[in-house]
Amino acid sequence: MAENKGFNFNIIKNDPLDGHKGTNIGSISLDNVAPVFIDVANKEAFIDIGGMHARAKVEKGVKWIKDKETVEGDEAKEYWLCWVTTERGENGPYYAGVTACYMLVNKSIRRGYKSMPEHVNMMDKSMKRHIIVDHIGAENRAILKDFLKEHDIKMWDNSTEELHQAFSES
Repeated sequence: MAENKGFNFNIIKNDPLDGHKGTNIGSISLDNVAPVFIDVANKEAFIDIGGMHARAKVEKGVKWIKDKETVEGDEAKEYWLCWVTTERGENGPYYAGVTACYMLVNKSIRRGYKSMPEHVNMMDKSMKRHIIVDHIGAENRAILKDFLKEHDIKMWDNSTEELHQAFSES
């Protein structure tokens, strides 16, 4: 199901600004966040690092609009963009935060629907170690769970009980 195309989750590195009192103080590092897409129709999950800046393959060539009804149709495809944050703990790396946002893309009319504030807020919540996946449905949780386990079973095993509980119904 998961296809590794050379990208691995980055584990938090030493802070490059540690002890630095100048420019960029207060900035955040996205090194430990990865965008994992769930293709609802094809029942598969994949990483597309372009998703960090809304430039994933599924997003390219699409104008984002606020009217979902305009995007709907036979050619429309549903996706969940899952923000997966990793951390390093006593036992090694683990999945620390996982959140998900809905997207509807219709390439035939070059339009897409997503809530930009939701995407930004969910990325932020993932980075703050929240687990918010109950709204994506059991089937999509199972797809994401399988992907995360297949990507790195040790990271899955090292993850918190809260994460395991969030995926337990899948």
